[in-house]
Amino acid sequence: MHVSGTPRRLRPVHALATVLLAAALAVAGCSGSSTGASDSDSGDDGAKAAAPAEQRDKNGASGPGNSRSSGGTNAKKPPKLTGVHIIRTAQLSVRVKDVPDALDKARTATETAGGYVGNETTDRDGKGHQRTRVTLRVPQESYEEVLDELSGAGKLLARNESAKDVTDQVVDVESRIRSQRASVARVRELMDRATKLSDVVTLEGELSGRQAELEALLAQQASLEDRTSLATITVRLSETSGAAAGRDDDDPGFLDALSGGWNAFVNVLKWIAMVLAAVLPFAAVTALLVFLWLRLVRPRLPRHREPAPIPTALGPLPAHPKAKDPGEQD
Repeated sequence: MHVSGTPRRLRPVHALATVLLAAALAVAGCSGSSTGASDSDSGDDGAKAAAPAEQRDKNGASGPGNSRSSGGTNAKKPPKLTGVHIIRTAQLSVRVKDVPDALDKARTATETAGGYVGNETTDRDGKGHQRTRVTLRVPQESYEEVLDELSGAGKLLARNESAKDVTDQVVDVESRIRSQRASVARVRELMDRATKLSDVVTLEGELSGRQAELEALLAQQASLEDRTSLATITVRLSETSGAAAGRDDDDPGFLDALSGGWNAFVNVLKWIAMVLAAVLPFAAVTALLVFLWLRLVRPRLPRHREPAPIPTALGPLPAHPKAKDPGEQD
């Protein structure tokens, strides 16, 4: 009886120990799993953080230091005007030794910059020196470079530059073009749905007028685009002789005075000849009138005759003496 009763008392102890062991194993398993999960999560987060860091390093934009260096690089470059449309024009007057050579260099500089040569006029002055006026069209980005190169081709006499902002005009034209295209499209839709001949004729007239206005706007847009994309440079090239180029600022010498005196003498002779030419018709008419008076009119005028002496026994009486003037003395 005693032996059989001992095992019954030990069963609750074994059961409690089993429960505590299972609980300990469960707690250990949960803590292990949570620790592994946290380790894996931390490893993933580290990998994710490292990947963008490497990518940012490759792109050159990671960290505040890189952003400052990029900002410094951009600060060195001059800011570009985006969305601004400017028409640039310039006029140059340059005195060179050889006009054809300077003209060839101007053409080369323009074509190298991606532009083209426009109008060109060449003539000679009164002294036989060649003069050339040429219009050059160069891209806006090469405008200053080409202008400086042309200014240094010889002695710069004059340089005028102007810039006109036409951004508002360009934006207005673009807006009007969009509106006009939409208007043309609406009229065409109405024409497609029109069934009456009168409606079709009316819509065709309306469509023609709107298309004409659209074409005018497109032409204006093309003109603005050409003038804003290419700058215009007008160059006047002139040449002088070597002696004149060497003494541009010197005082006039003996030969200059002699030449000036000769020119003045020739001018005086010209004026005298002009005066004589102007008086000659009047002198000819006056001489003709005098000739007619002496040859035709005067001989026919009656002449005064002396009275015949009166005969007497003692002889003819003497002529009656003329009356003397009161102031005349004997």
